[in-house]
Amino acid sequence: MATAVERQGAFVFKGGPVTLVGPEIKVGDTAPDFTVVGGDLNPVTLADSKGTVRIISVIPSIDTGVCDAQTRRFNEEAAKLDGVTVLTVSVDLPFAQNRWCGAAGIDKVKTVSDHKDLSFGTAYGVAIKEFRLLSRAVFVIDANDKVVHAEYVAAAGEHPNYEAAIAAAQAAK
Repeated sequence: MATAVERQGAFVFKGGPVTLVGPEIKVGDTAPDFTVVGGDLNPVTLADSKGTVRIISVIPSIDTGVCDAQTRRFNEEAAKLDGVTVLTVSVDLPFAQNRWCGAAGIDKVKTVSDHKDLSFGTAYGVAIKEFRLLSRAVFVIDANDKVVHAEYVAAAGEHPNYEAAIAAAQAAK
C-alpha cells in the first residue's frame, strides 16, 4: 500500500503549523471519489450527486464560530443556486451535525461526516494528521467531475473566499 502524501505546515491550527495528509487538489483535476456518512447514517459518495455542480465546504468542526458562519453562508447561497448541490464535510458525528442543523435552521446544505475513515480528508488533502480533523477548504466540482475551484484556507480562524466559490459554481452551471 502506498504511503499517503504529507504536506507539513500546510495549515495553521491552534496557533501552529500542522500536517495535511493527502494530495493538493488543483483546478482541472478530476475530483477524487470519497465515501462519507450522511445524517441518516448511510454512505454518501461523489457519484451520488453526479450530473450536478457541487460546492464542497470543508470545516474542522460545526460547533466553532468560523465553521458555523461558513455553513450558514453556504446555506444562504444554496437557496439561490438552482441545480447546485452543497455539501459541508467535517469529522463531527452525524448526530451532532443533525442537531446543529436543526437548531440553526440549516436546510439547503447537506452535512456529511468523514469521521469513519477520513476518506474525503485524505482524498482531498485536508486531513489534519495531528488532530484527526479536517482543515478549512472549499472545492467546486462541475457536472462532469472536474474541479473548477479549489481553495485551501491558510488557517483555521480564516474564512474562505465565498464570492470566488459561488462565482465558480455559477460559471460551471
